[in-house]
Amino acid sequence: MKLLVRNLARTTTEEQVTALFEEYGTVQWCNLIMDKATGGSKGFGFVEMPKPGEAKAATKNLNGKVIDGSKIRVKKAEDKKDSE
Repeated sequence: MKLLVRNLARTTTEEQVTALFEEYGTVQWCNLIMDKATGGSKGFGFVEMPKPGEAKAATKNLNGKVIDGSKIRVKKAEDKKDSE
């Protein structure tokens, strides 16, 4: 299950996000979106967790949690093709 993680602090790293989600299960990959101009984080990214139960537990427990001073938001990522 692909999760969208928003409102991350610009200083939060992929390693930190991966570690957070690994508390709830297996993380297949984590990808923070970077600003091409500055090279810094844009404050959001995606996490892929292969087991839906683990992904739902991570969403429930991490949504609204304060990480590095920012209250993050976690939800299931919507497929881009649905918005056509």
